[in-house]
Amino acid sequence: MDKRADSSVPLTDVIARRWSPRALDETREVSWGQLRALLEAARWAPSFGNTQPARFLAGRRGDATFRQILGTLTERNQAWAHRAGALLIGIMVSRNEKGPIPYAEYGLGLAEQHLVLQAVAEGLVAHQMAGFDADAVRERFAVPGDAVPRVAIAVGHAGDPAVLEVDKLIERERAPRKRLPLGELAYTGEWGAPAF
Repeated sequence: MDKRADSSVPLTDVIARRWSPRALDETREVSWGQLRALLEAARWAPSFGNTQPARFLAGRRGDATFRQILGTLTERNQAWAHRAGALLIGIMVSRNEKGPIPYAEYGLGLAEQHLVLQAVAEGLVAHQMAGFDADAVRERFAVPGDAVPRVAIAVGHAGDPAVLEVDKLIERERAPRKRLPLGELAYTGEWGAPAF
């Protein structure tokens, strides 16, 4: 499905095409080369003082890491994410040899966005999830105390919404994407005065 953004001005293609489907095609794989490209894109994201606080656990469908990550997701997310070609956990490292890392969560978010946009460039889709058990991730993967699991990410090929099997979920998958108008996000002069 093509759910290109309905934007007020033309956007670069990978941004216009980015969306977060749950209907994934379980017959198609995410290659190691594609996964490497996503993680390389994340590596080159900006971060405060080049602190690079983003770390990732990554597994491809069928391997032990994928199964372990899938097992940490909520049942609701497991119901569709098992079809992903790859599952990842984005982890924020909060300290380095100099002490606490400023804006570490922001740095992880930027790395994740680079990863997601690279997925679009690779012909893939990515869906970020808060619904996972961070403590289970810590335990299963021996994540150190100064590293914080913040997000799970399903990566794959968009599939037929019918695989979701529930009418409400299928309708949501097919519905047009929505965003607040730009005038409600960008102000000038004073708070609430639309810039555009």
